[in-house]
Amino acid sequence: MSGGVDSSLAAALLVEAGHTVVGVTLHLWDGDDPRLNQSLCCSQEIVESARRVCAQLGIDYYVFNRRREFRRHVIDHFLDEYAQGRTPNPCMACNRDIKFRVLLERAAAMGFDAVATGHYARICHTPEPQLHRAVDLAKDQSYMLYMLDTDTLARVRFPLGGYTKAEVRAMAGARGLASAERPESQDICFVPGGDYRQLLIEERPASLLPGPILDQHGSEIGRHDGLPRYTIGQRRGLGVATGTPVYVTAIDAARNALIVAPAEALARDALTLSDVHLIATAPGATFDCDVQLRAHGQAVPAQVTIAGGGSAHVRFAQPQRASAPGQSAVFYQGTRVLGGGIVV
Repeated sequence: MSGGVDSSLAAALLVEAGHTVVGVTLHLWDGDDPRLNQSLCCSQEIVESARRVCAQLGIDYYVFNRRREFRRHVIDHFLDEYAQGRTPNPCMACNRDIKFRVLLERAAAMGFDAVATGHYARICHTPEPQLHRAVDLAKDQSYMLYMLDTDTLARVRFPLGGYTKAEVRAMAGARGLASAERPESQDICFVPGGDYRQLLIEERPASLLPGPILDQHGSEIGRHDGLPRYTIGQRRGLGVATGTPVYVTAIDAARNALIVAPAEALARDALTLSDVHLIATAPGATFDCDVQLRAHGQAVPAQVTIAGGGSAHVRFAQPQRASAPGQSAVFYQGTRVLGGGIVV
């Protein structure tokens, strides 16, 4: 439980359905760190909020310390990826390596059958469990959950998947839940305000070495002040004058070089993926589906070819704006999530 309205209502709905429920918060980040002063999801405040809701519902509440695993699997991974010129999504790593793994292990040890969260996604059993988009497409979080396998999905519940956010707030308010009007956090939980560059300065200063900015022909046209400060598609803050707008099209960590070019150079008709995970057996070695490249992006038609060694190739029906290496591409068939992988 995050102390927010979503997990609070999820717990309330399960209690009302007659289930035996306990609330759990994972303690993932040092509560004394001054960077958490403005955080809405990793501070002592969330523990108190979740505890109040559990008291309202008459259920037990536990806090499990997982700071060491969170540091290793999420924060260090995030910093290392940026230091190598990639753009990671820490929520993906947290879902994969921390939240669901830890919670399911704890649930089994405590004698519980399932883990429920406030994620906006749906699980359909036909008869094997399938992951589907939420009814509220504006809040849909299925993109963040593509790494869950069928065994995990069989032991997970998403009570909010069939509701809109507005309905969730109204239902929480009608029940008098203490968190009904609590604001949402849109930031990376360990980077309040979204300024990950400051965290890099503090913890990976060697990754912020100045280097050349090269045009598409390899000519140096400026200097950058550290590759992790830039992302694919960035236009502002480059400090180069070329007569026409240029965008970051590649980050060459081996040469410590930033590659820029006009907007049309961002278009890609194909991508290669690593660490590919399929929730169920693929429809074939090559199959057509929709591919979503960003958490809040639109899924677009593409053809996926599964290759060896956990890799895949994606060819789009129409060229797409480049996705940064380290981000995820997720495969959809209608509302169903087939799987996904990491952009190379």
